[in-house]
Amino acid sequence: MSTWVANYSRLSEQDEQKLYDHLLNLVQQEMPEQLIARFRQLFIDGVGYPDAEVLSAIDRIAASKLADQEFRFVLNRCCHILVNRWQTRPQSQAAIPQLISIFEEPPSRYVTEFGRSRSVRRLRSLISDFVESEQFLALQRLGRVVSESQDTAVNSSVGLLIRRYPYLYEHCLLADGSTYEQQQAVRELQAKAQRQYEIDLSQYVTYQVRRSQIAQSASPELASRLLKPVKNPTLLSDRDLCTALKHFAGKSQGAQTYRDVAQRFITGSAHAQSFRAFKDDLYQYITSSVNSDYGGRQFNNQLYSQLRDTLPDSDSQKINDFLIVRTCSQLLNFLTVDSQHRPQHFVFIDLIANLGPTLTTGLLLKIVLICRKVKPYLEKRFSILFNHYEQCTSDTVTWFVQMMENLNVALSTNFSTIDLSFINQFALA
Repeated sequence: MSTWVANYSRLSEQDEQKLYDHLLNLVQQEMPEQLIARFRQLFIDGVGYPDAEVLSAIDRIAASKLADQEFRFVLNRCCHILVNRWQTRPQSQAAIPQLISIFEEPPSRYVTEFGRSRSVRRLRSLISDFVESEQFLALQRLGRVVSESQDTAVNSSVGLLIRRYPYLYEHCLLADGSTYEQQQAVRELQAKAQRQYEIDLSQYVTYQVRRSQIAQSASPELASRLLKPVKNPTLLSDRDLCTALKHFAGKSQGAQTYRDVAQRFITGSAHAQSFRAFKDDLYQYITSSVNSDYGGRQFNNQLYSQLRDTLPDSDSQKINDFLIVRTCSQLLNFLTVDSQHRPQHFVFIDLIANLGPTLTTGLLLKIVLICRKVKPYLEKRFSILFNHYEQCTSDTVTWFVQMMENLNVALSTNFSTIDLSFINQFALA
């Protein structure tokens, strides 16, 4: 690196740190309304900011040769300095979507200082680029998550439903360049949302069980009067939620639960003679949950080919953790979606059309239960699909909304401490 470039980089870092320190100091002293007004002056208007040194630092950052690539990361961090602080304070959380919304509003002040017109034009150009970036998209999603309201109207966009699905948070609320503090804040948000969902789900099931018990000896009307109603915490109908809960938490696999069957497979596969034998066992494990008519048409052959072509050079090796993780992750690719750049998901859609959302989710659950390391990988697959359908209205992709809801139920009943041992008593009155 040349001396000039090194000095240039060092000066840029100094300006960035000056900006961060300035905001870190203010966020501890000023109310959200004041900070949002400051943010508007500093970044949207680019004029009238009371601290000339900070404004000059931003001008230099924006004028740097790396600004086209780096400015969005700087601005994202500035936003998160405020957001992370407000996120920990319930009374300040409403300010988060307000802060994010100012980037989509036009500047409120004209540039009257001739000497600043060029700097302001450059800044506003970079702000426009930021609004089109994945960093801003992640911020918008975060704003929806912390928003008090949940738009569940049938004609609302899928994107507005993100608050309901904590398993999407790490993949949808963070973008490239996220700091450790941002990651921690999102994980805390995810844990809180997940706990609340589990509580709501448990209370709903308890209510329905007690209601059905009372209804056996009295009328449903009396049961309704004696018990305080508990709202269904999902977008599934009561009947579909009842079916999903019994399927994922009850003994829906013959006389066993999904976890029982998975544990039996894990125990048996430990004695597999080779990787090839493991894949054969895995094929049987998966297809045992697939309707024979549907499987016989093409799915079973597709699945067999997928497994046969997975790391074939390792077929004679002893099974190990690497081979299991790699096989299960590639299997999830096959069953859901390959990647962000190749979002085709024909097998996934075909499964849902033929098996329905609950049984399709069951196939995915079987995989993550035998290899828990790929659970984040499955969540990532769904985040790719969420990104793909985010702008669609939920009524046009009801099958996808039902899949997200079923996955929420499946993961919550199998990867948490929620106790639904009494689920088989759940019957809609």
